[in-house]
Amino acid sequence: MSMLTPPGMGGKYRITGDKYPRMRRTGGHRRLVLAIIASAAAMALIGWGTLQLIQVFTGGDKASAAAGTTQDCDHRATKAGTAAEPGTTPKPDHPRPHLRSLPKPAQITVNVFNATPRGGLAKKTADELKKRGFAIGEVGNATKQYDKKVKGTGILLGAKKAADTAFPVLGTQLAGTEHRTDARTGGEVDLILGTRFKELAKKEDADKALAELAKPKPTPTLSAEKNC
Repeated sequence: MSMLTPPGMGGKYRITGDKYPRMRRTGGHRRLVLAIIASAAAMALIGWGTLQLIQVFTGGDKASAAAGTTQDCDHRATKAGTAAEPGTTPKPDHPRPHLRSLPKPAQITVNVFNATPRGGLAKKTADELKKRGFAIGEVGNATKQYDKKVKGTGILLGAKKAADTAFPVLGTQLAGTEHRTDARTGGEVDLILGTRFKELAKKEDADKALAELAKPKPTPTLSAEKNC
């Protein structure tokens, strides 16, 4: 009987010298599984972080800008009280100033006054304006208030409503004029020639300026909505 056999036991329970209990390490398989899971999670986290960095340095800013533009457009559409429906253009609450009907030269009566020491300048200028289609009223020397006191090209003087009607049209015929308004109610406009006045603009240039004046131009608000 082997020394390893407990007292009172024998037979098939006898432990011989060539058999002995084997000690096995426990938990190794579980640790391996946990290590694999942790590695997979780490790889997934690294991949997600890399993707975020790519979006930041490539398309992230563009996407944010596009989203911000969309929100701004929606805000403008809501503020204007219009429905931002596809294929429609919101209408402004008020008519655009540049679309206001400007008078034709024949609808503008011009009084030409000479505030310079040069004689005959008012008549010569009035005759040329008449050839260009303007109606001519009074022609003569300027009053004492303006005589030899207009240092620039000239002064356009008229009613307040002429500031954005007759003044722009008559202003195409000579550059550098000063615009003033007074208490008159009539539609006539005074052209007071100053010491720097030499002659009217060339007819070709004046006609081109008139054509440009008649062209409608988009307002900043509508331009921003178009970009939406």
